[in-house]
Amino acid sequence: MLGRRALVVGIDDYPTSPLSGCVNDAIAVHALLARNSDGSPNFDVQLLVSDQQEITRSSLRAAIERLFTHDTAEVALLYFSGHGTENGLGGYIVTPDARKYDEGINLSEILTLANKSTAQERVVILDSCMSGGLGSVPAIDSSSANLTEGVSILSASRAGQAAMEVGNRGVFTGFVCSALEGGAADVVGNVHAAAVYSYVEEGLGPWDQRPLFKAHLSTMIPLRKAEPAVQIDVLRTLPQWFPEKESLYPLDPSYEYTHESADKDHVTIFKKLQLCRDAKLVESVDEAFMYFAAVNSTACRLTRLGQHYWHLAKKGRL
Repeated sequence: MLGRRALVVGIDDYPTSPLSGCVNDAIAVHALLARNSDGSPNFDVQLLVSDQQEITRSSLRAAIERLFTHDTAEVALLYFSGHGTENGLGGYIVTPDARKYDEGINLSEILTLANKSTAQERVVILDSCMSGGLGSVPAIDSSSANLTEGVSILSASRAGQAAMEVGNRGVFTGFVCSALEGGAADVVGNVHAAAVYSYVEEGLGPWDQRPLFKAHLSTMIPLRKAEPAVQIDVLRTLPQWFPEKESLYPLDPSYEYTHESADKDHVTIFKKLQLCRDAKLVESVDEAFMYFAAVNSTACRLTRLGQHYWHLAKKGRL
């Protein structure tokens, strides 16, 4: 089985302009990436935080190179939280030993390493000021930015923008963590990079710092498995309940456990259908609620999203 590797970096201890939330952010991201919500192992994470070890330009550059040039992996993910800056040569992630004309690691170097990596998917998540700039060759917010297939980049801000901290946490990373916890999960619990961006972008709003996402993906490998809204075995049952995607599933009072005619088997099915309703896969017919659809003997049907998962189940893809 191909491995999943992540390098998670958080730097607070800058000599002239210390930060207060980056180490906390890195520790939170480490915990979420290391394990799925059910406790199963996910990424093999190397955590570098400035309160535990010295992080220099050379040591960080070496760690990033090891991440992207190691043996073939399924996913190689870089997360960085710390200062960012830019000059006439491009954007940089900054280390504590930065000095003028040698600020840190040029973001174009990171892009080059990610592009050349043999990992199936390479993900770069940057929570730093100016993180939307990938140097002058090219910038992430330029339509000419070249990403090889399998690379995605999610940045906290666009070129020239600051990244905010509130309450000893980065605002951007707070949304990323919520997304990984399940806020951006699909029905079966998969959290993909594109969904994380969508969640973060909506959370920040149009007047705050603007995150940026750029990707060249033919397939999307989940970054984390969260708690599914509906269990796989229930989704696999959809074609049995609905022989065709437009079929109606007839209901009657025997499906409602509080009714005097309640049937044990029907009640069990109805509870599963209600879970599907909560996940927006099923809707009641001619009634606002599933309860009334049962007691008034109408029916339920698949939503458009439900039809998508019906199709996957029908084709044996679940």
